[in-house]
Amino acid sequence: MVSRLMLGCGSVGYALVESVAEWPGSLVVVTEDESRVETLRTEGISATRGDPTDPAVTKGRPRVDIAFVAGDDPEKNLASARAVRETHPNAYVVTYAGTEPNRSISDELETLADRVIAPGTLITDHLLSMTDQDTAFRTQELRRTLRDIDGKLGIFMHDNPDPDAIASAVALEGLAESVGTEAETCYYGAISHQENRAFVNLLELNLRNLDPGDDLSEFGGFALVDHSSPGVNDQLPEDTPVDVVIDHHPPNHPVEARFVDLRSDVGATSSLLADHLEHLGIDPAERVATGLLYGIRVDTKDFTREVSESDFEAAAFLLPHADTGTLERVESPSISPDTFDTISRAIRNRELDGTVLASCVGALSDRDALAQAADRLLNMDGVNVTLVFGFMQGTVYVSARARGTDVDLGETMRAAFGQIGSAGGHADMAGAQISLGLLGEVEEEEEASLSTIVGEIITDRFFETVRSRPGPDGFESAEEHVAAFDIQLAESDDE
Repeated sequence: MVSRLMLGCGSVGYALVESVAEWPGSLVVVTEDESRVETLRTEGISATRGDPTDPAVTKGRPRVDIAFVAGDDPEKNLASARAVRETHPNAYVVTYAGTEPNRSISDELETLADRVIAPGTLITDHLLSMTDQDTAFRTQELRRTLRDIDGKLGIFMHDNPDPDAIASAVALEGLAESVGTEAETCYYGAISHQENRAFVNLLELNLRNLDPGDDLSEFGGFALVDHSSPGVNDQLPEDTPVDVVIDHHPPNHPVEARFVDLRSDVGATSSLLADHLEHLGIDPAERVATGLLYGIRVDTKDFTREVSESDFEAAAFLLPHADTGTLERVESPSISPDTFDTISRAIRNRELDGTVLASCVGALSDRDALAQAADRLLNMDGVNVTLVFGFMQGTVYVSARARGTDVDLGETMRAAFGQIGSAGGHADMAGAQISLGLLGEVEEEEEASLSTIVGEIITDRFFETVRSRPGPDGFESAEEHVAAFDIQLAESDDE
């Protein structure tokens, strides 16, 4: 629960109280004006008479997350800001400068407070917009958590990271270093998609590629971006203590970390990092702004997929700092022969069930090609959902896309494959990973047989789950149908 303290309650402070009191959490007003205290109490506001400039008054508050300094006297506001900063150094302090403050008071307030609002006719609207509890407090908590990391912070993207994960991690690395915390951006797997490689190379991003089992003792803290749990779509040990999680994917399990920013109504994690930069008053470096803008564009499919107002606002903030010429170069890389081959096999092996298409491409050399194939096949006439999958190094990788349909791919993938692997994603873009061990030992020379077994089970399971998802057609629950395929998997394992 967010704890708020208002020191002083002049004309501006009183105008603020009604709106601030409606925010979730608590609010206490401290003012010397006895009549103001009585008025606030009759309105159901917790108020007490006291000297807002006295450090003993603020020290008596065990916790202050957001402090408003809202008296009319500039000198008293300065003294109040000093008091709360002394006793609660981690609080987010928003200070009204007061009526006609002199230059020295204004300068010191700029040093003490996180936000200083100068006098003006629109002061109340301005102050309220700058102190929205859901953004100001969240950003302050992030900064506090980063500052408290003891040692180097390891910022981990999900396996085989995409531009949204990469840009978000690099931006978080910069935020950590801005508060004096050393940080390093890390990932497992490979960056093999040609656009992603071009993205990293053109922006000259410094990323560390780790192997499973590498020693992690050098890190004093851990942050996860664009995913929310260690050991799930990364190679971290599942019991890794996490300090920071920033993600826009809806979780299917509790998320545990010291700081969690999980906003599934936003289209990209890059938008969340841009939001934090803006609220901290940081102008991003060109490569960071360019990366974040590209991350937003990719995850929202150029602002056409699961886009929110926050994504547009983030893009507007980033655009003046970004290099659009570099973005054009990133978006026009050459396509590798392996990717063309995977797309060709996906087209050749496709199976249709109404408007739903599934295709097994067999053995993979580049798993990122699956997503490109799923995107390409979605352009086929009469196709609204695509599922493309293949296998490499003992794992089946699945990529799915949808458009103009009532199917929620994230939920469908979890229903179809969540019990036998890891699965999830968004309504129109999702994926899954399933261990081949469920199908028993298969020799390399039996690749054709393996493709047949995997293709039948994955395709049938997906088709049946799509048909059974609750929707306007009145289908039954997916779980009843999926249970039958668990038996099929067991039988395949016995053969």
